[in-house]
Amino acid sequence: MPAGIWALGFVSLFMDVSSEMIHALLPVYLTVGLGASTLAVGVIEGIAEATAAITKVFSGALSDRIGQRKLLAALGYGLAAVTKPIFPLVPSFGWLVAARFIDRVGKGIRGAPRDALVADLAPEGLRGAAFGLRQSLDTVGAFVGPLAAIGLMWLFSDDFRAVFWVAVIPAFLSLGLILFAVKEPARPEALRRVRNPLAPAELKLLGGVYWWVVVVATLFTLARFSEAFLILRAEGEGVPIMLVPLVFVGMNFVYSLTAYPVGVLSDRIGRIGLLIIGLCLLIAADIVLALSSGFSSLAVGVLLWGVHMGFTQGLLSTLVAEAVPAELRGTAFGMFNLVTGVALLVASVVAGALWQVWGAQWTFLAGAGFAGAALFSLLPLRHRLDGKGAGKEPAG
Repeated sequence: MPAGIWALGFVSLFMDVSSEMIHALLPVYLTVGLGASTLAVGVIEGIAEATAAITKVFSGALSDRIGQRKLLAALGYGLAAVTKPIFPLVPSFGWLVAARFIDRVGKGIRGAPRDALVADLAPEGLRGAAFGLRQSLDTVGAFVGPLAAIGLMWLFSDDFRAVFWVAVIPAFLSLGLILFAVKEPARPEALRRVRNPLAPAELKLLGGVYWWVVVVATLFTLARFSEAFLILRAEGEGVPIMLVPLVFVGMNFVYSLTAYPVGVLSDRIGRIGLLIIGLCLLIAADIVLALSSGFSSLAVGVLLWGVHMGFTQGLLSTLVAEAVPAELRGTAFGMFNLVTGVALLVASVVAGALWQVWGAQWTFLAGAGFAGAALFSLLPLRHRLDGKGAGKEPAG
């Protein structure tokens, strides 16, 4: 595996440590500290992620046009790093929403160029492993961050702002890594130059398989609303505020353990069967969380949620990379994230509304229903990929 893949993985790891230290505490800080409703949490999380998704489509297309992935990825990580100090400084609910918004703009700028860069760096026949490795390292940060938040909340006697200040440090470590440790490969001379990646003629070249992958991912995103609702579910089950981040620790621990092995396996046996397993795991997680009546069932539901992430997130990225021409990878990831980001906005708002009106049970049961729809949409995709090298190197 090239050193650049490892470096990008550690860039993601450090930024996720920073982001998850904040994100693991943010839903409780909003509802307990600032008096926000669960519907408000859903709206904030949805808008934040949708903002990132909308930004991704333009940064991805720009990376295709100028042929520079690292520059835009570093800009996105830099913006996220310099906005981290806003979180402990916010004096009101409105300022916190603004901070979350700006932080997600940074995520949006870096997302599509970084994923396209992973695809550019990955050796032939190891693309699933490359995306799985980056996802695993990213997710290590996602459980180290909440663990750090728990320890710091104990150390600082539940002082949210003190924890948010410590989260600034790994964000700047991440920025330093991408600036000095990641080397972008030279653009092949034979690669077609793209003047306007978002032109209809260019979008058409993305192909039918790509757009069906987007359909599957959209249904899947409607099923897996913001993980903030896992935090709220834990709080509703009586988990002490200091220990609430354990939800993210458990979820991301099993996520990090499964993403890389699943990516390696998908290079050998194909992607779709593993995605089907992942969606079945999500349905099981939603049902367990809907019917949860204690810590044990809550833990089982959270762990199932994490395993399903390991079975799906890297594979969806791999399918996007394999379905499109190399010169349009940035655009493809950008459009993919735009559509799924809008779906996440809808899913988070609906989840918050269902929770507020009918309770947590109906939020998770609705998620299971959308996961079932996504499961059926995978069957046509399997037929479309037959004979096209699914799970291996695609033709062209």
